[in-house]
Amino acid sequence: MNSMIEKKPLTPRNVIDIKGRMIYCERDHSWNLIRLKKEVLNEFYQLKEMRSKFSYHMVYYRSYEELEKALKELKKNRDIALPFLVFLYKEKEVS
Repeated sequence: MNSMIEKKPLTPRNVIDIKGRMIYCERDHSWNLIRLKKEVLNEFYQLKEMRSKFSYHMVYYRSYEELEKALKELKKNRDIALPFLVFLYKEKEVS
């Protein structure tokens, strides 16, 4: 029997604009770890609660049109938190 899990969105108090690096995970053989920086933890203070459980929902849209449509739907449903935008980059050495 599956139990229902209620999810409450976390919302920041201020705009967060930070840059960081991904960490290589030996076990998975991929660059898949993102460590949340102090600025994020300051805004989402709930993440410091050791006894709480947290989850995430990640969505990637393949076009700006799809993204705009999704944002319009989010705007209609005010119960959903604003999305947390994450941009992934492949870095290269510049000589």
